[in-house]
Amino acid sequence: MTVSQLGRSVAESATLTLNERAKRLADGGAPVIHLGGGEPKNKVPVGAIVGGAAVLQSGDVKYVPTDGTPSLKQAIIRYTEEHYGRRVAPENVIVSSGAKQSLYNALVSLVDPHDEVIVLAPYWVSYPEMVKLTYGHPVIVQPDDGSSTPRLEEIEEHLGSDTKAIVVNSPNNPSGTVYPDELIAGLVELCESRGVYLVMDDIYNRLVFDGARPAPGYSFTDADVDDSHVVVVNGVSKLYGMTGFRIGWTIGPRDLVEVMKNVQSQTTSCPAAVSMAAAEGALVGAQGSVESLRLAIQNNRDVMLRELRAFADLPVETPRGTFYCLPDFRAYGGDSEELSRFLLEKALVVTVPGREFGAEGHLRLSFCGSTRDIVDGVQRIRWALDPTAPNEITIGDRRCVRDWS
Repeated sequence: MTVSQLGRSVAESATLTLNERAKRLADGGAPVIHLGGGEPKNKVPVGAIVGGAAVLQSGDVKYVPTDGTPSLKQAIIRYTEEHYGRRVAPENVIVSSGAKQSLYNALVSLVDPHDEVIVLAPYWVSYPEMVKLTYGHPVIVQPDDGSSTPRLEEIEEHLGSDTKAIVVNSPNNPSGTVYPDELIAGLVELCESRGVYLVMDDIYNRLVFDGARPAPGYSFTDADVDDSHVVVVNGVSKLYGMTGFRIGWTIGPRDLVEVMKNVQSQTTSCPAAVSMAAAEGALVGAQGSVESLRLAIQNNRDVMLRELRAFADLPVETPRGTFYCLPDFRAYGGDSEELSRFLLEKALVVTVPGREFGAEGHLRLSFCGSTRDIVDGVQRIRWALDPTAPNEITIGDRRCVRDWS
């Protein structure tokens, strides 16, 4: 079969291979613990269920406007005003089938062949691949100090005449880092002055801990939304635990939104009517579930850190948002894909290789599951890797002995 060069340029996901192997093991009865998950385990908010059910019960589930239903767009406008301090017009909003499609549509609408898009490491795995799919060139900025937060000077050094956009994700997947206000302010000023788009993936913006408050990009510009180079992406997947509904949105200049609308009309036509009604129900309904979820994940974060600190040599930055952390496992092996395979084979624990996030030698661990899985999963990892850990452990109903060094 002959496939396109563009298609071949998109990297295969090692995570999918590990997940397939884990599923086969679990289907065979193995007590697999999944610390690679990317969705919270809470139930969908009642408002979302009621909103979606009302559309289904009407029996009138048809095409809707390409850029989203007017009522959902109004709910997003109110959300933006409340949490970003900026009032936008309906023409500044486009709803898509998930924040991933929102990001992709924005990049397709902005990037010409050979344009450069700066991506800050560690990064969500899809950013570089999305840029490649637009025939653009991802430029990765790795912090010199080995942390998860680049300095503005490091980013500016990578800025060139071909730079079209910078993608920022704070709170950050995979590290949980919340970028300091000074960095966001500097990026906004840099992008506004240089005519570079600052695409802010804010999907975790309210899942934060310890009083952290991620700074909205709009806080640092006096430009009207239509004249600004700040583009904001968000959605209901993480904050409301509605990953299966696939609803995200973009806030940006109306000229950009109009182009994104054309792109979307020629690809997916429109988001699903039932999903949009559910998203609207979540946004306008009671918000107590959001704080409950945030508190539950913060507790899980604390449990994860407590267990990781039992390792003899495992540096980890304290996550201040998301439901991920990115421990540095280089003391136990430099090849993160091999390490993930080893942990699945020996300890029956699913992890995500840091290589996929631009953080080789690290593993992304998720704490959005149960506290029991977090405790047992990390203890199994420590048993498999840390020579100072007890030599025996119970996995499922088997007593296992570490017989390797």
